[in-house]
Amino acid sequence: MPSGGYTRAADLPQLVPVFPLDGVMLLPRGMLPLNIFEPRYLNMVDDAMSGDRIIGMIQTRGGGERSRPRLMTVGCAGRITSYAETPDGRYLITLTGISRFKVGAELPVHTPYRQVRADFHPFEDDLQPSPEVAAPDRDALLEGLRAYLDSRGLEIDWQQARDAPVEALINSLSMALPFEPAEKQALLEARTLEERRCALLALMSMGAAGGDDDAKPSMQ
Repeated sequence: MPSGGYTRAADLPQLVPVFPLDGVMLLPRGMLPLNIFEPRYLNMVDDAMSGDRIIGMIQTRGGGERSRPRLMTVGCAGRITSYAETPDGRYLITLTGISRFKVGAELPVHTPYRQVRADFHPFEDDLQPSPEVAAPDRDALLEGLRAYLDSRGLEIDWQQARDAPVEALINSLSMALPFEPAEKQALLEARTLEERRCALLALMSMGAAGGDDDAKPSMQ
């Protein structure tokens, strides 16, 4: 089904609150759990929950003020699909990806969080049903993943990986694996799922060759 019930770019809001967070990426139909504790982002979640529940995840780039770095030109909007409050005042939310967007002008707002004008039209295909990918692509992906994880001593639920739809597998690995921010951005901006699959395989291959002595023993 289309992402979140949206079928056209025109269905989505033009003004989007953004959560700049380097090394973290959201993709269409992906699910991103977030632990919100900064006051400005608690405010952002409050406002989103009283409206369309949409928040844009985006990384930053060089330049700008230290407290207000420049934003990447492409982010991904998600809808809050899970929400809980903790006794110490944090919000535990899950964003489900809807569509990528190009960043237009940043708005001169009075809110403590940043907002941008978002153009969803270049990524309108994100709102269409999941594309099909041939079964052999899954085999190559799993082989590359096994080499990457073995080089770092990481483990995953292999049955879940084998059973997941190919798009979900590609996007969840792109989001979860500990790639550098620039590599995450390249995966985000891949024009098609096949391009993202090829980029993901290349990154896992380079990672397997390089290894990582600081890797943790497991990965969720």
